[in-house]
Amino acid sequence: MHTDLLAAASAAPGFMPDDEGRALYEAARALDVPGPLLEVGSWMGRSALFLAAAARETGRQVITVDHHRGSEEHQPGWEYHDPSLVDPAVGLVDTLPSFRRTIATAGAEDVVIAIVTRSEVLAPLWSTPLALLFLDGSHTEESARRDQDAWVAKLAVGGTLAIHDVFPDPADGGQAPYGVYRRVLESGDFTELPGVGSMRLLRRDR
Repeated sequence: MHTDLLAAASAAPGFMPDDEGRALYEAARALDVPGPLLEVGSWMGRSALFLAAAARETGRQVITVDHHRGSEEHQPGWEYHDPSLVDPAVGLVDTLPSFRRTIATAGAEDVVIAIVTRSEVLAPLWSTPLALLFLDGSHTEESARRDQDAWVAKLAVGGTLAIHDVFPDPADGGQAPYGVYRRVLESGDFTELPGVGSMRLLRRDR
């Protein structure tokens, strides 16, 4: 167990609770199909480190896909906006320097490959079957459905789909990730695995 990376993940900036991060780590560690681990939505690298701990143990790579301009709630005037993350040269949020610092400080640059673009731009170019797909991008209905349509089919049979911020009760959070979870489960192609908190885990059966 790479406790150094797990400790770095727990200390990294981000919104994922430790128990959900550990559930993601355990799911990635338990995979028995070949292929990389890919996450859509990285923020400053907290979840990438939980995945990196599993990747280092199992000889895999973590691919992170994020445009690093922040989601809707990170923009000026919204609840989670942080002015210190705005690049004054272009006037836009830029989390890439913080993400790279998180990964480098943890010593995980050998297992984490960052791709800076929108997920729907990369998806048509991607052909390697994924052992694990972690969906944690923008949580609007349109973008969540777009990520589902772009990436779920690229998950290998026997692979694991992880979806973050799944809240059945609208009072607890936005419904877009819950919609993805319901659609995937209702497809009949997946079996639900034990999850933790708002983290849902599903195995692709066909």
